[in-house]
Amino acid sequence: MINVIMIEDDKELAELLTQYLAKFNISVKNFEHPKKALEELKKNKNYDLMILDLTLPEIDGIDICKMLAKEGNIPIIISSARSDDTDKILALEIGADDYLAKPYNPRELVARIQAVLRRKNKAVEKVIKCGEFELDEEGYTIKKNGEPLNLTSAEYELLSMLIKNKGRVLTRDYILDNSIYLNYDSIDRTVDVIIGRIRKKIGDDPKNPKYIISVRGFGYKFEC
Repeated sequence: MINVIMIEDDKELAELLTQYLAKFNISVKNFEHPKKALEELKKNKNYDLMILDLTLPEIDGIDICKMLAKEGNIPIIISSARSDDTDKILALEIGADDYLAKPYNPRELVARIQAVLRRKNKAVEKVIKCGEFELDEEGYTIKKNGEPLNLTSAEYELLSMLIKNKGRVLTRDYILDNSIYLNYDSIDRTVDVIIGRIRKKIGDDPKNPKYIISVRGFGYKFEC
């Protein structure tokens, strides 16, 4: 079930959209007054997306969009009769994820909701959690218990490879074949040396490892 919060002061349209979206497993809670919707958002963090009208009582939709975009917690689709290009451009520039000018086919709204959430989910997938570890590929960082690890490029590359293949044994040849940095390290037994450095930085006892497990005759695997 997709949970949507909507700010729409047109009761008839709100009811129509609520009933239509329910057919696609999209649950809508509408608010005619923006302040009540903002209060609801503070209390309830379980909404997946907002549908926002621009012409509203109390607060203009553009101002609401600005406020929410700063927090960055919820995707926003503008649903507005204001079809001027200036409004569209401004809304998208300040953080709206999409803009639909009224009137529109509600089936298009369904497609836009699904597309926005697909993009959001792809962004989330760039952060991989593995026990105490968190790999952020976009930020090029690995954290342990929320604290960033101070890794060289080669260490980051190897540890991220292990995390992304957790539970799977990676041979030294596989690691070298899929590496950019390790190929250029002139030290003998390159992979073993880098593994030793990573173990020190993540607090993994080489005699009794908890995270990076040596598989004799094969290579290494990561447990989390």
